Amino acid sequence: MKLSNFSFDLPEELLAEHPAEHRDEARLMVLNREKQTIEHKLFKDVIDYFDEGDVMILNNTKVFPARLFGNKEKTGARIEVFLLRELNQDQRLWDVLVDPARKIRIGNKLYFGEDETLVAEVIDNTTSRGRTLRFLYDGSYTDFRRKLTELGETPLPKYIKRDVEPEDEERYQTIFAKNEGAVAAPTAGLHFSKHLLKRLEIKGVEMAEVTLHVGLGTFNPVEVEDLSKHKMDSEEIVITSRAADIINKGIDNKRRVCAVGTTSMRTIESSVSSNGRLNEFEGWTNKFIFPPYDFSIANCMITNFHTPKSTLLMMVSAFAGHDFMKKAYEEAVKEKYKFYSYGDAMLII
Repeated sequence: MKLSNFSFDLPEELLAEHPAEHRDEARLMVLNREKQTIEHKLFKDVIDYFDEGDVMILNNTKVFPARLFGNKEKTGARIEVFLLRELNQDQRLWDVLVDPARKIRIGNKLYFGEDETLVAEVIDNTTSRGRTLRFLYDGSYTDFRRKLTELGETPLPKYIKRDVEPEDEERYQTIFAKNEGAVAAPTAGLHFSKHLLKRLEIKGVEMAEVTLHVGLGTFNPVEVEDLSKHKMDSEEIVITSRAADIINKGIDNKRRVCAVGTTSMRTIESSVSSNGRLNEFEGWTNKFIFPPYDFSIANCMITNFHTPKSTLLMMVSAFAGHDFMKKAYEEAVKEKYKFYSYGDAMLII
């Protein structure tokens, strides 16, 4: 498979700028791999495809308000700082992206907030836009993190051109988000409402929670035609023994085991035993899944509609079958399904 196999024309009006009014009323395209059929439903209809003992694997990462705006010392130029990951808690060192990057050099200081009580010093360059910042704040670590949360805003994806709105803080977060650490939401999970989750639990569907802290690497464009040469950024994952037990029981009982989102799928495929069972794990993964690929754990997947040439589309294509996926995406464009984070969803069984 080459990069050019994942190119398609996506009309701009199909980019979802806002979420559906109710989480579980986004549209749902259902792909049956065995029958090669496509059905059109609403997301809340997903319950009809699951029975008692089936398993759903949810990514419980929580998005933190990673986008800050500061001013450069002396010139006062407005600088956007995107927090990627904390490198050292004691020294308050962070990996960040800055924009415009050409103005930010080692030694520069940035001031945040109207009272300028939070200051950051640039101590290293990492990539063309990447910098290492040391935050200076007169207070405890807890107070410092509270200040970051207070000054930060929800990091909506770049393609959403509008300003962040108050409802984004709640809607760009899954209802099962627990472990803070992601800079983007695991978007397939955004479609679950409290009511739908409760109905699934009453029906006897087991929920297994794993964690993958989504980094910007997930969205990095693939720039090599030969996919085997693309390198994914590492992202932190956690699979507890409890989650592994629930999932392995589903496999043993030949139940439907459904990865909710590409992040859940990458997490479980990163820790597979030689006998096709899931191992508990805490660490990092840079797993890149593209066709052809044999999946070990999940036999079902929920996902959103993804960008042309994205690593997310490549994984879904590996799971659904490339030709079937192409057909489904052609249908999605024709039927005006909404794409990306706030878009509609797909169930692949």
